[in-house]
Amino acid sequence: MNNKNVYVSPLNERYASEEMRNIFSPDTKFKLWRELWIALAESEKELGIKITDDQILELKKFRDDINYEVAEKREEEVRHDVMSHVYAYAQQCPTAAPIIHLGATSCYVGDNTDIIVMYRALKVIRRKIINIINSLSKFALEYKDLPTLGFTHYQPAQLVTVGKRTCLWINELLMDLEEIEHVLANTKLLGSKGTTGTQASFLELFEGNHDKVKELDKLIVKKMGFESAVPVSGQTYSRKYDSIVLNTLSLVAQSAYKFSNDIRLLQNLKEVEEPFEKSQIGSSAMAYKRNPMRTERISSLSRYVISTAINPAITAATQWFERTLDDSANRRISVPESFLATDAILDIYLNVSQGLVVYPKLINSHIMNELPFMATENIMMNAVKRGGNRQELHERIRVHSMESAKVVKVEGKDNDLLERIASDDVFGLNMDELNLILKPELYVGRAPEQVVEFITEFVNPIIESNKGIMGEISELKV
Repeated sequence: MNNKNVYVSPLNERYASEEMRNIFSPDTKFKLWRELWIALAESEKELGIKITDDQILELKKFRDDINYEVAEKREEEVRHDVMSHVYAYAQQCPTAAPIIHLGATSCYVGDNTDIIVMYRALKVIRRKIINIINSLSKFALEYKDLPTLGFTHYQPAQLVTVGKRTCLWINELLMDLEEIEHVLANTKLLGSKGTTGTQASFLELFEGNHDKVKELDKLIVKKMGFESAVPVSGQTYSRKYDSIVLNTLSLVAQSAYKFSNDIRLLQNLKEVEEPFEKSQIGSSAMAYKRNPMRTERISSLSRYVISTAINPAITAATQWFERTLDDSANRRISVPESFLATDAILDIYLNVSQGLVVYPKLINSHIMNELPFMATENIMMNAVKRGGNRQELHERIRVHSMESAKVVKVEGKDNDLLERIASDDVFGLNMDELNLILKPELYVGRAPEQVVEFITEFVNPIIESNKGIMGEISELKV
């Protein structure tokens, strides 16, 4: 990290949390390898293989004390990472050396570890999403009644409320959370399957006892904290699992991307802004600028995560028979970096959601520039009730609207539609009466009620059942 002469991934140096970086660290991986070797030895001993308590104790003694120098030197000689670590472990555990990795293939430690690491990382992603949902739900309730222009095709449309729009962001995160929980609930370890998935080496070890081979799978999985192993495999677990996981991360990135784009557009309108710190510089050239750099970073990283999801899809599709090794180098990059990038995205998302700044007066100003056009139906109906002719009123409103639109677009002046209508005797309405018709809150439909119903029925149960993981605060590095 301090060596400025070599490349360091920005995900590691600038963006991802220490927690996520630790999950994908070599130290976590190699310690899990040793845990798996211990679980294998214990399970084999319980099923009758001649392994002593002293051998198990010796393995446990050095479980977290990895002699990396020995392993790295050995790998230079044999070009095999797993066997290098078997060798290094054996150097520390001479009594247990004969039974380390007994009957297993490299994928026993490699694949089971990869699944455990992804499982742990998904739990972190899940926790952060729930904290963002909690933060946004508070914001939604605070601004559930604040009218704002709705947009379709990024053109002004019927009014919504700031809180209702926030619920759109929350709803997509709820969809992502559902996918994550499905993946977590259905995650299975590889277990002990052997070189081509037939468990032949273990069947030999247990002298043809199929029941003991099956039990070995179950015991290892249980010792590693999981419910079950995959029912069938080649040498590796199906690489479709990686694709499922990274597709799930892509879904999270898609939701964050949509949120970040909305905030960037709103910041341009000066209606809602991301946090901007006292000493923060928005532009090196234009000192007055408040660039949305946090949400821009969300967009940038999200694009990376979405695009990277194609890697495991191709890998899964191109595995030959029981296994090939063209997956390895790709997975070493695409899987960790997708998680690190998603982790960074969610940290920024949480940071922004906890510091959004709303400008109600400017929001209202934008509404009042457009609302006269949107309220013409209400104005016309009010005039009809006073005895006006609908067809005549409709034509007069059409003409006034066209002229007023010209004033706004061509002459750059304020919308004068209300003044035109008030001065037209056909309508029989004065400005005070028109202003009563043009209260923005009359045009938001059920938006406030929808916010309360959505938060109460769909969000609060999740927050309530996850109280133990709430209260996360995101501090950005840069």
